[in-house]
Amino acid sequence: MSATQVVAKPRLLVGFLASVGLILSVVIGSLGAPLITAVAQQYDVSLAASQWTLTLALLAGAVATPVLGRLGSGPRRRTVMLAMLGTGVVGSLLTVLPLPFAFLLIGRALQGSGLGLIVLMMAVARDHLDERLAAKTIALLSVASTAGIGIGYPLSGLITDVAGVRAAYGLGLAVTAAAFAAAFFALPQAPERPPVRLDVRGTILLAIALPALLLVIGQTSLWQHHLAVASAVLIGALLLLAGWTLLEVRIENPLVDIRLLRHPAVAAANVVMFTGGIGMYLLFSMITRYVQTPSAAGYGFGLNTFEAGVVLVPFSVLGFVAGRIVPRWRDRPRLLLAASTGLVLAAFVLFATARSHLVEPIVANGILGFGVGAFSAAMPGVILAVTPKAETASAMSVNAVVRSVGFSTGSALGGLILAAHTTGVFPRESGYGTAAWIGVAATAATLLIIAVLPLKRAERQEVSADG
Repeated sequence: MSATQVVAKPRLLVGFLASVGLILSVVIGSLGAPLITAVAQQYDVSLAASQWTLTLALLAGAVATPVLGRLGSGPRRRTVMLAMLGTGVVGSLLTVLPLPFAFLLIGRALQGSGLGLIVLMMAVARDHLDERLAAKTIALLSVASTAGIGIGYPLSGLITDVAGVRAAYGLGLAVTAAAFAAAFFALPQAPERPPVRLDVRGTILLAIALPALLLVIGQTSLWQHHLAVASAVLIGALLLLAGWTLLEVRIENPLVDIRLLRHPAVAAANVVMFTGGIGMYLLFSMITRYVQTPSAAGYGFGLNTFEAGVVLVPFSVLGFVAGRIVPRWRDRPRLLLAASTGLVLAAFVLFATARSHLVEPIVANGILGFGVGAFSAAMPGVILAVTPKAETASAMSVNAVVRSVGFSTGSALGGLILAAHTTGVFPRESGYGTAAWIGVAATAATLLIIAVLPLKRAERQEVSADG
């Protein structure tokens, strides 16, 4: 099959890709954060230890994404995807079986590695669907990886409350196994391309540097109590990433083709993804935490896991609505990114000025969801407009890692701000106001960056590997 040949039943392929993208989002995200307390009780471990069921999954996904992006650029993409879906099934099985806590952590790490499949599915869509349908599918996949979390949160919370944590993990096993089975029938073979050699040295270096960076960014308590250690780890991680970049530039078969990232549009998109991601996750994490704070603290609504999950439903629903609308305007990426960032800014202002009634955080969350959905759907269009088809997965894998770093930074920033306003068990409400206004400033800065960086869509041009 040539690179331009489309599949005989494109709608079936679109349905499969969208479904698996949503499943991955639900399994990795929704079976992490909402179940932390339940896992601690089930396995008799501390909340800090239970938190690793989410952290390990996210770290595994961050490392696996660029590796799978490179492997997916070759002729064995279908084999790689089936192997990763099978790995996800094994990981899901480990979370369900009554084994020691260490096996649960291994299972969650195996599940998390499946996050890298999102970029491979984008490559499948671009290779085997016509341009219009491919753009819509890629936008939907990009939205599913972020907005999909609001669908699984209430469901996993409800199942845990009714039948226990293993039942919630059982749902993950069922949907992962279904995705694996469907892949045999729906996944087409990759176009004929030269075999891809994996850059082992680059993979090892990235597997050390990236988790170190994400961990130190996300460890709020480390920055509070051991600033020198946190700074040293951060500097070390950045130096390792700098060394990794030099290696990738010099070798013949790099893990990530850095030359493609030097294109102004691609570089600009990743800068915007990083700064925008900080604000988006800062507000998302604050709203989730605020509504679960007991009213005895003088604010908050004391929602349980299921109720807090329901609050997130508008985030996902409006995010997917935005994802369906955005591809119609894909030829105007600067306008799309500016408008979506403006919506995030409006959500920040609303939360900063009005949160005394539950409806106000819900409305802010819905506006945020629409903004995040539109932003996520617009981002691939900017990058892929100037990226060869063969490098689709690799280029989008870098953007996914940048998004992870931005989200981790936003989460840590919110934690540090609230910690600075905490004297007892819960932060003072003023901490949320301060964090929200800082988020307003960060999001406004993202708007300025969008205005000045070169984000103009190329007129159906693709850069070569030589830039």
